[in-house]
Amino acid sequence: MGRGQAVTVVAELSRAPELVEVADRAGRRKGLWELLPRPLRRLMGPALILAAWTIGSGTGLLNTDLFPPPAHVAATAWRLLGDGQLATHVGASGVRVLTGTVLGILIGVVLAVAAGLTRTGEDLLDWTMQILKAVPNFALTPLLIIWMGIGEGPKIVLITTGVAIAIYINTYSGIRGVDRQLVEMAQTLEARRTTLVTQVILPGALPNFLVGLRLGLSSAWLSLIFAEMINTTEGIGYLMSRAQTNLQFDVSLLVIVIYAVAGLLSYTLVRVLERLLLSWRNGFEGVS
Repeated sequence: MGRGQAVTVVAELSRAPELVEVADRAGRRKGLWELLPRPLRRLMGPALILAAWTIGSGTGLLNTDLFPPPAHVAATAWRLLGDGQLATHVGASGVRVLTGTVLGILIGVVLAVAAGLTRTGEDLLDWTMQILKAVPNFALTPLLIIWMGIGEGPKIVLITTGVAIAIYINTYSGIRGVDRQLVEMAQTLEARRTTLVTQVILPGALPNFLVGLRLGLSSAWLSLIFAEMINTTEGIGYLMSRAQTNLQFDVSLLVIVIYAVAGLLSYTLVRVLERLLLSWRNGFEGVS
């Protein structure tokens, strides 16, 4: 061992008590919060909002006529659930979102693959999709009514369009972001084009696709608000519109809660898919 190495070893040994002390302090910092399960910790934010809402209503900080307390909203939900209205409206909205989401995913993936794999596809599709991305969904509503009438068609198209754009933008970016060296290596090994696409390009674009799915599901629920303003008698958007007309603030708040829960469930679904499909990825998960 040389003199320089010996000096380094001595310095590290001299720091050993200091390192042990730092480790002990880090261990002592682990309190009750770190001991709670992650799902319970994630619920703390919504629980604090609910608590603030309850306290504000109970102390008079919130006008209960305009901002009914949670207990009143829960009673309204129970009443609508009992007479079947809530299940009818939520079921109708769920079918529309599911249909539009499935169609949007299929269309978005097909267009992204076509534009991502070939320059001709990019030239034909990319600018068109970027233009559609810049157009708000509600701006399409009057045109869709003129073109398609007031049936289910415009509603499904609005939702499908929002989802397809989110899926396309992110999946296309993921395809073009695949490491060129991986593609060249597969080509060097004389891999077939289908193998190159299914084994190299699409797996590499999968993280971006899941980001697009997360944004697409959010877009689906936002599009539903505008979609169900198109001459309908079923759906949570219709329930909201009727509540606003009749000044039923408890029903309006209930619909907002339903949208929030639906968005949270959609987010949870994508997180589960990420854990299943991206188990190979060792990404940064934050510090405690």
